[in-house]
Amino acid sequence: MNEEHITFAAGDLALEGLVANPGGGARAAVVCHPHPLYGGSMFNNVVEAILAPLWQLGYATLRFNFRGVGASEGEHDGGVGEIDDALQALTFLQSQDGVRAENAVMAGYSFGAAVAMEAGLRAADVRQIIAVALPIAMLPPLSTDRALKPILLASGDRDSYSPIPKLEELVTKLDGAAQLQVVPGADHFFGGYENALSAAIKSVIG
Repeated sequence: MNEEHITFAAGDLALEGLVANPGGGARAAVVCHPHPLYGGSMFNNVVEAILAPLWQLGYATLRFNFRGVGASEGEHDGGVGEIDDALQALTFLQSQDGVRAENAVMAGYSFGAAVAMEAGLRAADVRQIIAVALPIAMLPPLSTDRALKPILLASGDRDSYSPIPKLEELVTKLDGAAQLQVVPGADHFFGGYENALSAAIKSVIG
């Protein structure tokens, strides 16, 4: 899929991103990258593994750099401002010609998965959330009282930051709103398991 480099506004900040837009009423999908303070950016193997099935299924996508990353203005905000970045990214993508506003997907990896969870629950137009390697072992207890839309949790079975038992507990708490896809052999970084992750995501988002 061909991507176009763009900038969009998040409050007073200009953020950079890459848009792929097949047109024709494509559904929108925003993909959030891993932690900025540990080298995370939109140029990431897992971000690209999330994008691959979305492109195969005809989604219009926007991956972007959070504030303070790459050419995006501003500074890291500990996840608070980054939620707004993701929401503004979705608004920008929905405004593009040939992109449907409704039935969008909010996706993310690691830190980006936590951002995508919160942004996706806030955004009325998001119909599904994809959270890859949600660092649940490092997060405060997640509020589940607003989880009224489908959530895909995907993780490797060797991921100590996103341990399967804790994800299974979260699935139980979400009471039917979430499902878990486990990628055998993969750790938090999915090196060599990108295709398996893509296939797991595609099998669910359909």
